[in-house]
Amino acid sequence: MLNDKELEEKLEQSPAERVTREQIDSRIDDTVFTFMHEVSRKDDTTTICTIYLDNGFTVRGESACVNMENFDYDIAKKISYDNAFNKLWPLFGFLLAEKNFQK
Repeated sequence: MLNDKELEEKLEQSPAERVTREQIDSRIDDTVFTFMHEVSRKDDTTTICTIYLDNGFTVRGESACVNMENFDYDIAKKISYDNAFNKLWPLFGFLLAEKNFQK
């Protein structure tokens, strides 16, 4: 199985147009994190990340740990952000496929 560096190298060699992280990043207008223990139950370990795109569309990702003693803001933000961001890949893939179809 490829590691992250090998994957990136192979992707950079792709001859056809493809969706890139930079393309997606350029469309992100804002990112908001909601830590549920701050707005709900004190023992709620759920973190929700909402990514707002420049056209108003939003996606959400979440993270949670089993025990509040293990809760860490940085870990919660990273996992919930990655979860939300990963939902954008198929959406941007669809846009590229539609653009190619319309040619």
